[in-house]
Order: sequence, then C-alpha cells, then structure tokens
Amino acid sequence: MLDQNIKTQLKAYLERLESPIEVIASLDESDKSTKIKELVQEIAELSDQVTARLDGQNARRPSFGIAKAGEEPRVHFAGLPMGHEFTSLILALLQVSGYAPKVSDDILAQIKALNIKANFDVFVSLTCHNCPDVVQALNLIAIYNPHATATMIDGSFFQDEVEERKIMAVPMLFQNNEHIGQGRMTLEEIVAKLDTNSAEKEVEKLNAKDVFDVLVVGGGPAGGTSAIYAARKGIKTGIVAERFGGQVMDTMDIENFTTVQRTVGPKFTSEMEAHVREYNVDIMNLQRVNKLLGADQTENGLVSVELENGAILESKTVILSTGARWRELNVPGEDEYRTRGVAYCPHCDGPLFKGKRVAVIGGGNSGVEAAIDLAGIVEHVTLIEFSNKLLADQVLQDKLYSLPNSTVILSALTTEVIGDGSQVTGLKYEDRVRGGEQTVALSGIFVQIGLLPNTDFLKDSQVELSKRGEIVINERNETNVKGVFAAGDCTTVPYKQIIVATGEGAKASLSAFDYIIRSGQ
Repeated sequence: MLDQNIKTQLKAYLERLESPIEVIASLDESDKSTKIKELVQEIAELSDQVTARLDGQNARRPSFGIAKAGEEPRVHFAGLPMGHEFTSLILALLQVSGYAPKVSDDILAQIKALNIKANFDVFVSLTCHNCPDVVQALNLIAIYNPHATATMIDGSFFQDEVEERKIMAVPMLFQNNEHIGQGRMTLEEIVAKLDTNSAEKEVEKLNAKDVFDVLVVGGGPAGGTSAIYAARKGIKTGIVAERFGGQVMDTMDIENFTTVQRTVGPKFTSEMEAHVREYNVDIMNLQRVNKLLGADQTENGLVSVELENGAILESKTVILSTGARWRELNVPGEDEYRTRGVAYCPHCDGPLFKGKRVAVIGGGNSGVEAAIDLAGIVEHVTLIEFSNKLLADQVLQDKLYSLPNSTVILSALTTEVIGDGSQVTGLKYEDRVRGGEQTVALSGIFVQIGLLPNTDFLKDSQVELSKRGEIVINERNETNVKGVFAAGDCTTVPYKQIIVATGEGAKASLSAFDYIIRSGQ
C-alpha cells in the first residue's frame, strides 16, 4: 500500500504522537476493504504508539476511524486518504493523540466553545486541492467536541451514495445528513457557520480597532505583497479579505513564478500567509467590503471602509487588491444546476464525471487545459468556443486535437443549460455560422471563459472604473480618489499573472507609504 519513502516520512511524523492511539477498521468482503485493512496495519507497524483493530462497527464500510486508546473514534476516513488527503490523515493521527494544532488561540477557543452535537460527512475526490482544508477543519471540530464526528468520504469508494445524493461537486459537506455547504471552505468559515453567536462578537471586535496606516482590501498575491512591504516600513498594517489567497487557492499548477520551478495554489497561499504573519499584520479574514469613502469624503480625512456586517475600519491609506473571479455563462439553467453538473474547477470535480460525457466552455489556455485533463477521466469531452478559432497556446491546441475522445466546436454561443430537474443532461448552443440551435447531450459542463474583477462594491463609489469594471490606476497605482491605491487583477494593469500582481502590490504599498510621508499624516 505505502511505498518505502512514504513509510519513512510517516514513521517520522508518528514519533510526535502525544499518547497511544487506535486505528479501527470497519470492513466487509470487498477488495476495497482489503486495501483499508492493509493501510491500517501498515500504519500500526510504524509506531509502538499505534494499535490496529479490525473490529470496527461503523455502518459505512469499508472505512476506518482514529481514536485515543480506549475511546470511540470520532474521526473517520471512508476511503484511502492518499493524494491530497494524505496530509489530512497525518494531522488526524497526530491531533487525535493530543498534538496541538497550528491554529490561533482564538479559533481554537471558538472550536471548543461550540459544544456541538453533530455528525459531519464531507465527500471528496483525491485530486481535489480544496478538499483537504474542509476535511482537516471538520476533523479538528470533532476532536475538540466529544459529541461530534467527522467522516471523509471518497466518492470513488462510495459511487452508489454519490449517485443517490446526486453529488457532482466536491468538497460537499453535510451535517446530520443535511447539506450545509460545498466548495472550498476554511476552518474559520466553517466555525463561523456553526457558531451562531460569532457575527455580533466579530463586529464589536472590528469596530474597536485603531486607525491603520495602510489597510489592504484583498488577500491574494497583490494584497499579501502590499501588506509585507507596508509592514516592513514599521507602520500599522491590516488586511481585510473575504478569503486569504483569493483565486490562487483555485489554481493548480504554478510553473512561471521566478525562483519557484513548480508549486500549487494552496501551497503558494500557505507560504504567502506565513510570510505575511512574520510581520505585525492584522489579518481580518472572512470579511466582505460593502462601501468605501476616500479621504476627501470623510470629516477626519481618513479613508473609511464599511464591511458587509456593518463594522467600519479607518485608515490613512487603502490598497484595493480584490482580484477577480471566474466569469459565468449567465444563461438559463446555470444557477439551477450549479454543483449539479455545472462546475468551474476541473481538477476538483473532474473525477466525479468518470466515464461520462462532459463539455468545457472556453477555448483559451484554461479551457483547453481543462479539456485535456478531463479527457483522461471522462468518456468524451466537447470543447465549445465562441470565436472561430481557439485562443490557447498552439502546443495545447495540438495536444487537444490529438486526443481521440475530444471534439471542438467553434463559433458556438452557449444559450442554455438543460437538465431533468436534479442534474445536467445537456446544453444548447447557437451555431453562429450556419444559424440554428443545437443540443449536446452530456452530464457535466465546466465553465472556463475568463475573469471578472471583484469591484461590484465600488460601483456607487467615486473610484473610477473602466468599461470592464476594472479599477483605473496610474503608473504609481493611484486611483482618482485621495488615499486610495489599487493593485492586481482588479485593476487596468495588463496581463493578469501572479508575478505581475505581486509586483503591482509592492508598487502600491510603496506609493501609499510615500503618500503618508508627503501628506504629513
């Protein structure tokens, strides 16, 4: 099951166990049970602190649970936690034994205070880079709440249950069999969802904060870099973000960031956040900005930022780095069948369509790469492009056209997502050359048609926006509003690339610092 290299790594981790634990398998007669049994026994062989048991009573079989010796397991894995989920397994083994999690004291106290009674199930695919965060968050909640359980369910292990629940996107989260969320969610987001008293306390806490010198709105590469450059100047710096990492969290392969030959989005984000936290930066996560007033619009000459929850933050300068989001089709049926066949992340959700027919909308690099990846999983992939030619790099086009189970349809305008009321069954498109509407029968649609800037909250402000909704900036990253700067994919700067965003974030921060000095604030 585990190769020697992985065994060596796992053995080293198990030396950190704080107390004896048991890994308890619940088995049946299937081949999958044989693999579970083998994994459980191999783990136990690596440490005297681990005991393997094969007498588990979990109703979902095959699976295994992890518990302190003599206790009932509250953390369960229904499947083989390999791939991206191997880290979830390691953390579960350590944390169940009493090993302290690497979370803030505040969030850990909030978890313990939940005192929740619930059974959590999260359906995952092992190729999903967003799933581990949800699995690890639920495991932590179960470890510190004696009346809660958490189960990771590999959809490929329990295909019948996936079909029955009509799960077509991961991670998919259930509490006591009731659906409560899907997609990437951080520990903070999940705890906030479960802690019904958190909102009021959070507003009070935010309103009590002192004036910032630089307040960064957005936690992507531009925002993270802005915060680092500001904090290094020794001035009071904060980041307010809906999700630290931004769209990079949904990016799989990063191979063009200088000095980093290859990494993945979640790892890039984790390392960026660690870098930011080296400095005295106040990170305010899970916050959406609702309104912004420039220094000329307030009585005290400070920039005012109003959050969606009603809290107000003030700063001498603000750097807007809110990034961009995936563009949607905006056709009938898209909203209705979102997560029920309409998807936006081929890496995460692709394995759920194994052996089925799918479509990719969009002929740029992202769309063609998605079609190539999906072709290795699905029965057939159809790429639909509005233009009369693909816009992706030629090497990607050549690869796509070489695949026997792919079809490319050009000059096609997607007009409707169709389904049977519970899941996608096809799509309609207009032939822009010959005219007429065509229908393609399929089970999944992956939308890859570009980006939209996250600037909706500025449409009623004085900040100038381009026709595309981008923040208009000059060469110093200044907007037309006093004290307000901007950087990254939300601006008019060309070339939406991670490395460009980081450079723009540095420029914006240096400009903000220069503004503070020159204005005498």
